[in-house]
Amino acid sequence: MTRRSVTLMVAGTLIILLVAVASQLPVPYVVYSPGPVVDTLADVQVGGESDEDVPVVQIEGAETYETDGELDLTTVGVTSADTELDVLTVLRAWMDSDRAVVPRSSVYGEDDTAEQVREQSAQQLSRSQESAKVAALRHLGYDVPEQVVVAIVYEDTPADGLLEPGDVILSVDGTDTGEPEEVAAEITDREAGDTVDIGIRRDGEETSVTADTEPAEDDGRPVVGFAPDWGYDLPIDISITIDDAIGGPSAGMIFALAIYDTLTQGSLADGAHIAGTGEISGDGEVGAIGGIQQKIAAASEDGAELFLAPVGNCGDVPGANNGDMQVVPVETLADAIDAIETHNEGDGSELPVCE
Repeated sequence: MTRRSVTLMVAGTLIILLVAVASQLPVPYVVYSPGPVVDTLADVQVGGESDEDVPVVQIEGAETYETDGELDLTTVGVTSADTELDVLTVLRAWMDSDRAVVPRSSVYGEDDTAEQVREQSAQQLSRSQESAKVAALRHLGYDVPEQVVVAIVYEDTPADGLLEPGDVILSVDGTDTGEPEEVAAEITDREAGDTVDIGIRRDGEETSVTADTEPAEDDGRPVVGFAPDWGYDLPIDISITIDDAIGGPSAGMIFALAIYDTLTQGSLADGAHIAGTGEISGDGEVGAIGGIQQKIAAASEDGAELFLAPVGNCGDVPGANNGDMQVVPVETLADAIDAIETHNEGDGSELPVCE
């Protein structure tokens, strides 16, 4: 065997060993991938002995109407908080135009567990559904009173076990609070470690709880471990049934459109295949979300004709794999409704685009 052959053999062996070692090395990244889409105008299967199908949107207390077409919420798959990726997996994802590699720290906290992430995601989904109901009803002219409530309780914080999502917040240390920002301001107006008395109403009964404060991880400000937000007194009963695997706030706009379509004569979708994403506020404002490129790719693959995207995500839209699907930016629920109606009238060229 020549010296050259030996050198090549040794080099090849070293490369194989390096690749093998690299394949086992964890790296601080997670991968976004296109997730499943769900038609919010269709039925979903409810688990249990009956395995019955029920509409995603169910309404009592108001007249409802038949719908026609599809209004798809879109999702994104994200590497689980308890999964570490190796170099080769990340490289394969990086070379796939429909996937994205992002720093783990931009998605998860240092000590986040998969269970904590699932719980927070479920709470965000619940809040998005509530905001969607309010936005749709207000757009239809309903009066929907509001009050400050506990939106999210974070695990392993002073609030955990004391407060519950849905508690109405009445006061902080005896000071009446009329807005979520006032609750936060009252709590931070002290030293970390101090206690705070929070007046609440739960199940119609008024009481108060005393909680310690602790320093926030990012800036050390005193926090109790919950997020205040607006809660609402709905004039009609609306329920939304969706797969437990889906979470987060980004389906809000599509939920609102499905509720609006169900409560109005005729069909908003009108036989078309529409998809989209975006957080929504009770006033109908559409907010930016994560994973927009993967959601666009998923909708295009599913055959959607029109995709509604938050204006705040416009900077990421041009790089998405949308195929022949038209992507239209919207700022409000009213914008989304107008875009669907314009598209169905055959005037899609008049719709705005992300530039």
